[in-house]
Amino acid sequence: MSTAETAGPLGPATSAAATSVGASASTSATGTQTARRTPGLVPVTETMRTTERRRPPEPPGAAPALTGRTWPFWRLLGSELGLTFRRPRNLVMLAVLGVVPVVIGVALRIVSSEEGMGGIIADVAGNSLMLTFASFSFLVLLLMPVAVSVVAGDSIAGEAGAGTLRYLLAAPAGRTRLLLVKYLNAVVFAYAVTAVVALTALLTGLILFPAGPVTLLSGTTISMTDGLLRILIAVGYVGAGMAALAAIGVALSTFTEVSIGAIAATLVLVIVCQVLRAIPELNSITPYLLPTRFTNFDAVLRSPIDMGALRDGLVTFGAYIVLFGSIAWARFSGKDITS
Repeated sequence: MSTAETAGPLGPATSAAATSVGASASTSATGTQTARRTPGLVPVTETMRTTERRRPPEPPGAAPALTGRTWPFWRLLGSELGLTFRRPRNLVMLAVLGVVPVVIGVALRIVSSEEGMGGIIADVAGNSLMLTFASFSFLVLLLMPVAVSVVAGDSIAGEAGAGTLRYLLAAPAGRTRLLLVKYLNAVVFAYAVTAVVALTALLTGLILFPAGPVTLLSGTTISMTDGLLRILIAVGYVGAGMAALAAIGVALSTFTEVSIGAIAATLVLVIVCQVLRAIPELNSITPYLLPTRFTNFDAVLRSPIDMGALRDGLVTFGAYIVLFGSIAWARFSGKDITS
């Protein structure tokens, strides 16, 4: 009897099933061989991007660690600060600003030995702490703005002129983050400038003039500890003014690829404001000019401290920071980077 006859009525179905199983096995084997011939391929659900999206949640109560977004920011800021404070040009400016209070102190010491001297000379000669305020009065309107303008004006334009701005943006920094880092770097340098002037003036005053109770402009006498606290307040206020000037320099730096142009434009703006302040007919706009508020630190030399003058100055500084920070962001975020 033949095989077909032995199969009976179920023979064809059984044969078809066997054929299907054989084909599936053959296909599976072929697929396995193909997969083995192309190593390295992984299912889509196991790619790195999907794995990052499926990061397991942190256990409750765990301390938040530095994420991948915050750590590069601080690393970039630290690198920028290192470059700024290692640059010889900036160190020379800090040294010059540190020498000026010494020169002022020596000159006032020589002049104070003469009879009949009054005003600021008599104030400084009477107490060592007053040299700090005298140094701020001499430097806050010109030399300190020069130092801050150099760093702020060079922030973006310097990178563009050197051809490194495009490489900075190629790294995972982002334009907003890079702009913020550049501005914070200028702010730190501004406070460094203010601290250098205050420290050198304080040390020089303690060496050349007597220390003790301080007589304020209002005629009130305060202790030396209170005087040191008022110097600290003045440092914070003057530093905030220099931070507002840094915002102007960074904003102007986004409009050019030549850093000297941004630096010069910032200084010209300061000088023009000084000229406008000297015109009596323009007294109505004087309170809105940035240099007008630079000298409000003398509010700490009154008893009680003139908090209104300090508040008005800080509000003005904040308005300038917001205004020119917005200008810098609008310009830099939509700027075509070609260098």
